[in-house]
Amino acid sequence: MKYDVIVVGGGIAGLTSAAFLAKSGLKILLCEKEDQVGGLVGSFCYHDFVFDAGIRAMENSGVLFPMLKQLGLEIEFCKSKVSIGMEESVVHISSKQSVDAYQQMLVSKFPDETVAIAKIMDVVEKSMTYMDVLYGIDNPLFLDLRNDSVYMRKTLLPWLFKYLATLGKIKRLNTPVERYLSKLTNNNALIDMIAQHFFTQTPASFALSYFCLYLDYNYPKGGTGTLIAKLSDYILNHGGEIKANTRVKTIDPSSNTIVDEHGTVYTYNDLIWAADSKTLYASLSNLDALPHKRYEQIKKRAAFLADKKGANSVLTLYLTLEKDKSYFEQIHAPHFFYTPVKTGLSALPLQALRQADGTYCDQQATLFDWIQEYLRLTTYEISIPVMRDEQLAPAGKTGLIISTLMEHSLVKHMEQLGLYDAFKSLCRDAMIRTLTDSIYPGLGDRIMDAFVSTPLTLERRTGNADGAITGWAFTNTPIPAVSSMSKITKSIRTPIPHVVQAGQWAYSPSGFPIAILTGKIAADFVLRKRKR
Repeated sequence: MKYDVIVVGGGIAGLTSAAFLAKSGLKILLCEKEDQVGGLVGSFCYHDFVFDAGIRAMENSGVLFPMLKQLGLEIEFCKSKVSIGMEESVVHISSKQSVDAYQQMLVSKFPDETVAIAKIMDVVEKSMTYMDVLYGIDNPLFLDLRNDSVYMRKTLLPWLFKYLATLGKIKRLNTPVERYLSKLTNNNALIDMIAQHFFTQTPASFALSYFCLYLDYNYPKGGTGTLIAKLSDYILNHGGEIKANTRVKTIDPSSNTIVDEHGTVYTYNDLIWAADSKTLYASLSNLDALPHKRYEQIKKRAAFLADKKGANSVLTLYLTLEKDKSYFEQIHAPHFFYTPVKTGLSALPLQALRQADGTYCDQQATLFDWIQEYLRLTTYEISIPVMRDEQLAPAGKTGLIISTLMEHSLVKHMEQLGLYDAFKSLCRDAMIRTLTDSIYPGLGDRIMDAFVSTPLTLERRTGNADGAITGWAFTNTPIPAVSSMSKITKSIRTPIPHVVQAGQWAYSPSGFPIAILTGKIAADFVLRKRKR
């Protein structure tokens, strides 16, 4: 079977590429190893409750809505409002002025840090203005600029000058957020209350501008899976093929062929890899048939990626409750970031579980005690779908999605010790207890069902190295991907003939908008190449 383009990976990046390629009339195939597409975007139904399996909301960032418009897809969205809580205090993020309320909450918790908090908030406000510029217009990649000279002259060019001036300011904030905040205060707990919302060593420019993203959160009616269903239908309706349960085992770049796990051979003119980057290089075969220079480039890239780590992963608890959504509406918005105590995770270093040789200890009691304390101190992301769409849970009942960052290697260690199931039960009980004792009194008495997803679940489902949810870890030196917005069009390049990449492994820092953006860039590259 021969195709103009084969897309490997049915996440949002792969679907975006496939949709724009199908729109152009090319013969395309999208291969997805799981039984359904979507990756880290999608919904599932559990006993009449609809849960989101990956992201809980979608930033537009000048990317999502223009993409849908260009494809002619209509989806009903509502604003996904956000609250931030600490101990008994909750702040609702409704506008940029909500920064003042957030500052007051921090001051109430750390009254001796008033001056430092004021300095931090000053940087937050500056970072927000930078993001306003960065995402201030619809991304030009999704616009027909040739036929809109007025937009080009009056909107795009003035924005471009602001954009170029802003890039330098953003670059000065590329220090890891923990280190940047330590220049403004030596109070580790205060630093944690801001930094532990984010992945380890997240750039300050990204972390401190997050208020802008909170104001840009949107939620599709029917759940995040609505977007995936619309894109899938679009691809199929425009002549594209989608093969689920089709894991690509080998890629032969000398013959432009792939072989799936069932032994089926497919031929391509171009291939877009929208899946785990290490898996791409591990799948290559017959490299010695390539020109020597290309062979050496590929081997060098594979060796470079070998020890690079994926970003943080998450542990997620799903709850179904015999409790009406009105109870939660009185406390917070549908999307809630909550820290039960202000102690901070600096008081509980992961290094405490390491032995002299760097490996984790094997004592169950020590491990479990640490995990329980971690789940008391950590920050939670809580999402309640039915608060956005009343059709997503039975009447009078509520489904909660409760996530926190969790180290993949620690969970893997639990599995190797034969403690995986006990670990999941421990986490379930500890999370319920923590939230019952803090923001949700009586929660534990109204639970109908509870189940847990771990970093190993994500690794198995997505194929992502280390169960990563946003590509490469910021702790890698150097970051093994393009990390400058001005160079994003180069992020799709690989040394493999006729193969480009897209998605969270192609650019850092990554996320939902970047996945869409790189998916579109990859599709455009292939289309321009064919025209040449």
